[in-house]
Amino acid sequence: EVQLVESGGGLVQPGGSLRISCAASGLSLDDYGIGWFRKAPGREREGVSYISSKDDTIWYADSVKGRFTISSDNAKNMVYLQMSNLKPEDTAAYYCAAADRWAQAKDIQILYEYWGQGTQVTVSS
Repeated sequence: EVQLVESGGGLVQPGGSLRISCAASGLSLDDYGIGWFRKAPGREREGVSYISSKDDTIWYADSVKGRFTISSDNAKNMVYLQMSNLKPEDTAAYYCAAADRWAQAKDIQILYEYWGQGTQVTVSS
């Protein structure tokens, strides 16, 4: 059974940093790319970042480029999203998702097979 479990969300002040994690089980990060998505109230879910370490592929949405860094530890089956210079508009539930790496899914949600339950990130003073 494939499971994706996010952790590390919380409350952070504007300008602060936070690292969220995605623990994958039942699949190998050698075979799957992992995307991070977020869903804010009143807004559609949007892609934030993507990594396929086997292909050396990394993608960021323009809104987070230069502020967020995605990384993976394939030995631990973990993917991380380091978020810096956080803004109130980054407030959302953050989800990780897995897609076959050949799909190069990036922000194309329909290509993702597995989804986590999400972790809440709130940026507020």
